[in-house]
Amino acid sequence: MEPTLAAQALSAATDITTAALSGDEPDAVLTTVVRKAAELARADLGLVMVRADDGCVSVEAAHGAYEGDLRGLTLPAESSAGRVARGGETVVADDFTADPRTAPYVPDELSGFGPFAAAPFGSGGRVLGSLAVYRVWAAEPFSPATVEVLTAFAAQVGVVLALAEGATARHRVTLYQERERIARELHDVIVQRLYAAGMQLDRVRRRMRKRFAGTDAARLGEAIDQLDQTIDEIRATVRELRSPEPEPEPEFTPHTDLAESARGEVRIAGELLGFPPTLELSGEFADVATECADHIRAALREALSNVVRHSGASEVRVSLQREGGQVRLRVRDNGSGVPQGVATRGLRHLAERAESAGGKFYLNSSPSLGTLVAFDLPVDDGPPGAPCHEADSFGETKVDGGP
Repeated sequence: MEPTLAAQALSAATDITTAALSGDEPDAVLTTVVRKAAELARADLGLVMVRADDGCVSVEAAHGAYEGDLRGLTLPAESSAGRVARGGETVVADDFTADPRTAPYVPDELSGFGPFAAAPFGSGGRVLGSLAVYRVWAAEPFSPATVEVLTAFAAQVGVVLALAEGATARHRVTLYQERERIARELHDVIVQRLYAAGMQLDRVRRRMRKRFAGTDAARLGEAIDQLDQTIDEIRATVRELRSPEPEPEPEFTPHTDLAESARGEVRIAGELLGFPPTLELSGEFADVATECADHIRAALREALSNVVRHSGASEVRVSLQREGGQVRLRVRDNGSGVPQGVATRGLRHLAERAESAGGKFYLNSSPSLGTLVAFDLPVDDGPPGAPCHEADSFGETKVDGGP
């Protein structure tokens, strides 16, 4: 290998490695790769072609003559570039428009070129495609030394880009996991504490209403409203933390133990009520998707909040059941019923949640019979973390007197 040319190739590969591992945009890195390859080979045109699943190769980056017209050009799997991209040997032709190995697959866009060399872009099991260089027709063919340098350069930078792509994917998964952890702590810890504080303040206000001056009662009411608003803002932040990211790898897909969440909600309600609600669990809840679990947890929290604030109940029963592709939540109390104003303001959001997730929401409330809140969602019996989905059909649950 010519020492000067080898040194130039090593310097170029080092620059590309630094750019790739620094997180530069893939298009910019590929553009640098093909430019350096054309310079090393003293070629009039350089192309990076990436292999598709069907074996065809398409031009992802170009440098030199007609480069603007060549991006996106596709060559068949039987072409020299296609064979090279499958992990074959480097192909060299003095005139690829006449060589029987290459001539049948020369597209019109490349008919003005003659000397040709294509090397595997990567090596071993990490071949991404082919790196090809061209000189105009009747120009001097590529020398063996140039082809040797091109082959080594293509193998090295191809492996570097494959490794950088893997490192980027791992970084994104790690970032997603951290965002999910923060979202889960905000949702399951911070929101629960704010919710409990708001319930305690509301309880104090109701018990001491006659002792408060009008101004003090108004201030306490404003504090409770601000807590409610803060909870809504945190929930919005949780949605933003979770929604922008692409689907993670299956082994990293988050899921939530809905049963444990239900126990926490019931425990807080019991502290505020002064007696423990009854909780009945039936089925497996550990692999319910985070999105579905959030909907069900919100329904349980809203139902128990209304029991604490308005019902005056002496008995509360919570039932959570997973069966037949559905999760069914029932919250029953023997209190005085939900005031109409509260039903239209707070519980309306649960009806919207259920509808958006392909589920059902029912409310049956009266001063003599107490209140029943029913919230049902379809869930897949698939891998952990599978998202909620729009159900084609839903087993109807009849609630007499419900809206």
